[in-house]
Amino acid sequence: MSPIDWRVRTDSEALVPQLADALLKVADEAIAARGVFHLVLAGGTTPKALYRELARRGAGDARWQIWYGDERCLPAEHPERNSVMAESAWLGGAHVPPGNRRPIPAERGAAEGAAAYASWLADVPAFDLVLLGMGEDGHTASLFPGHDWGEAADSSDALAITDAPKPPPERISLSARRLCRSERVWFVITGGTKCDAIRRWLGGARLPVAAVHGIRETAAWVDAAAWPVDD
Repeated sequence: MSPIDWRVRTDSEALVPQLADALLKVADEAIAARGVFHLVLAGGTTPKALYRELARRGAGDARWQIWYGDERCLPAEHPERNSVMAESAWLGGAHVPPGNRRPIPAERGAAEGAAAYASWLADVPAFDLVLLGMGEDGHTASLFPGHDWGEAADSSDALAITDAPKPPPERISLSARRLCRSERVWFVITGGTKCDAIRRWLGGARLPVAAVHGIRETAAWVDAAAWPVDD
């Protein structure tokens, strides 16, 4: 398990360009090494700002493979889906071919959609980079406190969530076990409402966010408002 590298920045305006710089560097390294870059996307306000920055820079081409950490079980074009947000903010105008952009088929329902996504991932090696957010309760992707996070050795790559504590209750999430099969895991966390969860995380609380880590690197990109530690 890689230790957490806490990357605290003044605000999201400072964080987003540096995050984009770092992401593009990882992409270049992966492509130089293996000719492909497997990237897992997150939903949320700050990731949306990142995607807009990537769009501004013309990021992405046929060597990029795009996946998602979780999705709400809503119609395919619903505006609250993570895939719709990413397409609108970045991918719809990028040079990443449609066949390389793989939204979770959550419109099929939790069970069927999770089974389909797990089958798509069966032959995919470790992700190069996973982007994740964190909720005020310490959840990440759609892995919530008090639920099965898919940590067991026999856990599926994609979990069917039917009782999420926030709407909609039906969701699909990559399991903690699958997320931990990633070279790098980066959490993107901003806003004062996240302070308490980060404090609990730092204190060793058993939270979903603490169950996910990268093979080579685990980093948390945090703005000053979310950081509970006085320097």
